[in-house]
Amino acid sequence: MDTIDPTTSRDGVAAVSYKDPAAPALFTDSLHRTGFGVVRDHPIPQALVEQVYAEWLDFFDGDAKHAYAFDKAKHDGFFSSAVSETAKGNTKRDLKEFFHVFPWGRYPAEVSDAARRYYALASEFAGELLSWVEAHTPPEVSAKFTMPLASMIDASPATLLRILRYPPLTGEEEPGAVRAAAHEDINLLTVLPASNERGLQLLTASGEWADVPSDFGTLVINVGDMLQEASGGFYKSTTHRVVNPSGEGARRSRVSIPLFLQPRPEVVLSERYTAESYLDERLRQLGVK
Repeated sequence: MDTIDPTTSRDGVAAVSYKDPAAPALFTDSLHRTGFGVVRDHPIPQALVEQVYAEWLDFFDGDAKHAYAFDKAKHDGFFSSAVSETAKGNTKRDLKEFFHVFPWGRYPAEVSDAARRYYALASEFAGELLSWVEAHTPPEVSAKFTMPLASMIDASPATLLRILRYPPLTGEEEPGAVRAAAHEDINLLTVLPASNERGLQLLTASGEWADVPSDFGTLVINVGDMLQEASGGFYKSTTHRVVNPSGEGARRSRVSIPLFLQPRPEVVLSERYTAESYLDERLRQLGVK
C-alpha cells in the first residue's frame, strides 16, 4: 500500500506547517483535492495528546468503563465492542470500543481532565482551521454557507471527542471484520492527532487505497459530510478506513482521539437539512439510534 505524496500525485494530501504563511491556502487546496490535510508545528501540545493516550488505555483495560454504558438518547458514555458502529453499507461491527466526551456529558472519575483540556484546545484550533477554509473558498461556493463556518460550531453542544481503543487482534475475529470499515464522517471537519499505530487509509480519486501521512505529532484533518452538503459538493467527504495490522502491530492496542466538529443543531446546512436532521438520519443508518 502506497503512502500518497503531494509532490508526485494529484491525489496527494498536503502536509503543511502551521507556521508557514501559505499554510491556510495550501491546507484548503488539499481539502478540496483530497478531502484531507495534515498540519504539523501546530499549537496543541504533544505531551497532552500522549497523556490522553496513556490514561485512556489504562481506562479501557479496566472494568470501570462498564459503569458508563452509553445513553442511547444522549450518546455520551462508553460504547463496548458489542454495540460498536456498523459502517453504512456494511453488516459487520467495527473492532473497536470508544467513549464519547461532550462538554455536558458524563466523564470518568478514573482519568484526569487531560481529555477535557485537549477538547478545549482542539476545538479552538478547529475554529481557526474553519476560518482558513472559508477565506480560501471560491466566493460562489462560500455564498452557499448560511453563516461563517467557524460560527456554526460556536458553543455547539454537539461537537464530540471520541476516544477510541482498537483492541489487540486475537485471530478469532469474525471473517471480514476490520477496525474501522470504509466510511465517511458525518460532521463538518474531523481533527485527529496521528495515532500511536498506523492504519488510517483513504480512497483516492483514482480509486486506490493509500496510507494517510500521519507522522506522530501531526494533526490529520478531513472533510465530513456536513461540509460537503454545505458547500454543494465543492469539498468532498472522502471515504477512509482503519485496516487491521499484521505481525507485532496486531498484538498492540491502537488509540485514536478524533474531534468531530458538529454545528449547533439549528444550523442550516442546505435547503435539505439542518445539522440536527442530518445527524439524526446518519445515526439511524449507523444503527446507534
